[in-house]
Amino acid sequence: MDAQARVQQESTEPHREALLRTPVEHFDIAAVDTRPILAMYEQMRFTAAELSRAYRILSAGLTDDDCCLFLSLAGSTSAAGCMNIYRDLVDAHMVDAIVATGASIIDMDLFEALGFRHFHRQDDLNDDQLREHEIDRIYDTYIDERDLRICDETIKTIAEGLEPGAYSSREFIREIGRWLDNEGSELCKKDSLIAAAYRNNVPIFCPAFTDSSAGFGLVAHQTERPDAHVTIDSVRDFRELTTVKTSFKESALFMVGGGTPKNFVQDTVVCADLLGHPSRMHKYTVQITVADPRDGACSSSTLSEACSWGKVDRSLEQMVYSEASLSVPLLASALFHQHANDQRKPRNAAASLSSEQNAP
Repeated sequence: MDAQARVQQESTEPHREALLRTPVEHFDIAAVDTRPILAMYEQMRFTAAELSRAYRILSAGLTDDDCCLFLSLAGSTSAAGCMNIYRDLVDAHMVDAIVATGASIIDMDLFEALGFRHFHRQDDLNDDQLREHEIDRIYDTYIDERDLRICDETIKTIAEGLEPGAYSSREFIREIGRWLDNEGSELCKKDSLIAAAYRNNVPIFCPAFTDSSAGFGLVAHQTERPDAHVTIDSVRDFRELTTVKTSFKESALFMVGGGTPKNFVQDTVVCADLLGHPSRMHKYTVQITVADPRDGACSSSTLSEACSWGKVDRSLEQMVYSEASLSVPLLASALFHQHANDQRKPRNAAASLSSEQNAP
C-alpha cells in the first residue's frame, strides 16, 4: 500500500468504526409466547387471519407422526434478526430439513458463527461512500466486507481439507458443521444454524450454493488446485432432497420468501414421480412473502398454482402476504411454545442418505 493510500485509509477508519457500532440483535422465540396474539388474530381478517391459519397448518404438521417438516429460506431475514429463530426450531426438533439460499447459510449464518456481526444502518451515506469504507449494505443493515473476505477464506480452508471430488451442497455444509465443531470450535460460537443442524443431523441444501461467499472461496480453491479440487454437484442435491421427500409419508413446507429454495423443495414431488417412486403432494404448506402474483411469478408460483403441477395439496395451504421479519417471529414463537414440550421425535431426515457421510 503506497503512502497516499495509507493516509486515505487511516482518514476513513474512525468514521468506518462509527458506522459499525450497533449490532443487530436476534429475536428470542423462547422469551415471549405469541400464542395469545395469534388467537386474537384468528378472530380478525386480512393478513392477521392468514397468519393465524398458517400457525394452525404448521402446528398440524408438527403433530403428524408421518410428516417431515422442511424449512425453506430465501431473502435476508437472518441478517435482520431472525437467525436464532431457525436455529432454535432445529434444536427443538421442529425442523427436519432445510433448503436455503447460499447467502442465508454462508453470508449470514457462517459469517456470524465466525464471530462477526451484522449492524444497524447508522448514517444516510450513499452506496458509493459505503463502498469506499468497504461496507456492504443489506437494506438497512451493514456488513463488513473485510470480515466477509475471512468468510471466503474459511470456505477455501474447509475445501482444502477435503478429498478432491464432487460434493452435494448438503455434504459440503455438513463438513462446515464438522469444522465448526472441531477445528473451529475455539474460534467460533456454538449456536449457529449450521452447527445446530450438524448436531441434530438435519440436512441443509443450498441449490444455488455458489451464489454466496462460498462461491468466492471455492473459486479461489479451484484456481489454486486446477487438477484436484472440490466441486459442488447440484444434480446430486436434487436427487438427495428427493430421497428425503420420498422417505416420509407426508411433508410440510414452511417457506420464508420464495425463489430457488421454494421451487427446489416443491419439485421433489415431480422428480419422485419421474423416477418411478410416486410421492404424495406436500400436505401442509405455508409461504410468507411480499411477492406479487400479478406478474405471473410470486417468487415462483402461488401455492394454489403449484397444485396444478402436482406439488402442493390445496386443502392445507396458506399464503401469508407479509414482510417476514414481522411475521416469522410471531409464527415461530407460537409454534415453539405450543410444541417445544411435546417431545417430538427427531425425524432424522438424513438417515435415508449415506450413513457414513452423515454420522457426526
